[in-house]
Amino acid sequence: MFKPNSIIIYVKNVDISTDFYTKLLAQDPIETYPGFAVFLLKDEFVLGLQQADEITPKAPKHYGGFELSLSDVTKDEVDKIYSEWKKLNLKIELEPQMLDFGYTFVANDPDGHRLRVCATDTSKFE
Repeated sequence: MFKPNSIIIYVKNVDISTDFYTKLLAQDPIETYPGFAVFLLKDEFVLGLQQADEITPKAPKHYGGFELSLSDVTKDEVDKIYSEWKKLNLKIELEPQMLDFGYTFVANDPDGHRLRVCATDTSKFE
């Protein structure tokens, strides 16, 4: 059975993105290579940053069309993370607000990849 254990995002400048995610995740990458960095996200799930112009096969010209989501947090934690990310000068796409699926906000990394934090309302699924 196919069980993914990593996500790799294409970036314009791996050094800038590594610095960004080091601050955002408050941890250093577990591995770095020229054009590539790896962060441990949870258990054995990792985030890889790949220099887009150095990957084989070539990356598509458009990237940044996905969302990295943190959804196992409370409403108070959403507000706390939002405040911390504002201090880091992240570009905020959506201010904290209640949507159909929960209390959320969205920021962007340097390449436009979306970063969502959401206290998901799962009560309607119970």
